Amino acid sequence: MVPRTTFAAAVPLPWGLLVGVLVGLLWAAGRLLNRLWWQPRRLERVLSSQGFRGTSYRFLTGDLKDFARLNQEAWSRPLPLRCHDIAPRAIPFLYNNMREHGKTSLSWFGPIPKVTIADPELAKDVLSSKFGHFEKPRFPALFKLLLLPTENNRKMCRINKEIGTILRDLIEKRIQAIKEGESTRHDLLGLLLESNMRETDGTGKSGMAMTIEDIIGECKLFYFAGMETMSVLLTWTMVVLSMHPEWQDRAREEVTMILYEVLRLYPPGNKISRKTYKEVELGGIVYPAGVIVEMSVLMIHHDPDIWGSDVHEFKPDRFSEGICKASKGHAAFLPFGWGPRICIGQNFALLEAKIALCMILQRFEFELAPSYTHVPHIVVAMHPMHGAQVKLRVI
Repeated sequence: MVPRTTFAAAVPLPWGLLVGVLVGLLWAAGRLLNRLWWQPRRLERVLSSQGFRGTSYRFLTGDLKDFARLNQEAWSRPLPLRCHDIAPRAIPFLYNNMREHGKTSLSWFGPIPKVTIADPELAKDVLSSKFGHFEKPRFPALFKLLLLPTENNRKMCRINKEIGTILRDLIEKRIQAIKEGESTRHDLLGLLLESNMRETDGTGKSGMAMTIEDIIGECKLFYFAGMETMSVLLTWTMVVLSMHPEWQDRAREEVTMILYEVLRLYPPGNKISRKTYKEVELGGIVYPAGVIVEMSVLMIHHDPDIWGSDVHEFKPDRFSEGICKASKGHAAFLPFGWGPRICIGQNFALLEAKIALCMILQRFEFELAPSYTHVPHIVVAMHPMHGAQVKLRVI
């Protein structure tokens, strides 16, 4: 009688392992192909069937190559001084795409479809949503690229580690001081730690609701976001007032209007991005999950249909009757966002900017140095690409 054997016993272990690895690789390749080809093409068909116009999807890179090429071409050509028509140079790809396809247009951030909106009413609908349809985009796969050991990535990791070490030491010392009964000093870090340490862990004992890493993240957000916005706003204000010295005397009386006009022409954050995490209707269009919705603050702020034929001129007195009456029938001033997602620090930022500008104007007159070249350049925020060379003269 021939003994019965199972298939598993007949196949040697190495071959079984090889089959398992092969199945795993095929499964991973299928998922990758779906993310990089089938899903983008499906989303493209859904959006195109509803009348969306824009670029077509190209495998893996989408529009990233054209985006980089147009940026390099635009940044190599400085603008004339006193020229504030900056969108063609600051955001050339988006500017060209919207001119060709309309104020709501489709482009591709790699394999992810991106719908750009330059309609302030649609933008406010997105920013006012409280139902969780729109959330801030997350790109974990892209952040993993920072692990590649390039020179720039090594520098970024080194700086990030150094900042983290400094903040961790500061936080741990402050926690110990609070536990020993020392006053929190009523600064931001002290208030954050004091509030956090009041939380309980469910057993009635005092516990930390946030980890040290969470608190470090909050400190980075408050410091860098606040510092970046303020420094960029004051930089552009001094550049623009140097271009328009006739406004320097008036600025001493009308600081608020001038800051608003600089924020309109040179918004530190040129766009606000969200991503659909479920199907949602917006402006009569059904957006499937997985679409980036980008509100172009710069294009809204430079739209002649909203602000008039003088949209590219520096005219602070357009805000003489307030923000709502500065534009044609639209509340289209969005440098700090809108609705429940508006920047929590906008009032403090404007107050700080007013105080700083008033102190400068009380003591100095200023003009642009001959070495200044006018190239608005966006890396997170909008900066003068080659710096802001300004000559100060004591009054």
